[in-house]
Amino acid sequence: MKSTFFFLRNTFLLLSFSLILNACENSDYYTLNEGGGRLEDLRGKWVVINYWADWCPPCLKEMPELSAFYETNKEEVLVFAYNFDQLQGKELQDQINNFNVNVPSLLTDPGLLFGWKEPGSLPATFILDPEGNLLESLIGPQTKKSLEFLIERYKRSTLKKVQD
Repeated sequence: MKSTFFFLRNTFLLLSFSLILNACENSDYYTLNEGGGRLEDLRGKWVVINYWADWCPPCLKEMPELSAFYETNKEEVLVFAYNFDQLQGKELQDQINNFNVNVPSLLTDPGLLFGWKEPGSLPATFILDPEGNLLESLIGPQTKKSLEFLIERYKRSTLKKVQD
């Protein structure tokens, strides 16, 4: 009886561990403090990805606008910040705290995920539609208002195409 219990317990632990590893391996991207995700989970929502760095004054000036946009629109728009210098761990967390980056931070290079080149200058913002198509590559600081305007314009454009 005792050996059956140990066999079942060990089998259960092995299966659980296997499922956890499998779930981790199936992630397409990772965010700081929020784990991983699949690209297919982004479908159906607008996606805004912003490249920033601590040595970029316009990036730091833009961050409160990006945060305000995120807070107001997070029900239908996924917003991610990506540190251009590819910082990780404590170093990235310290910069996020120092510069009040209040949007999820990607750890995975968006260029590798979506197939675009790294921007030549910062700040850079990329907008994808709910089907995952890249609609805009914006260089320079954005505002909450400019991002809302662009997404609303694309929504109207998409709605018009559906109606025609």
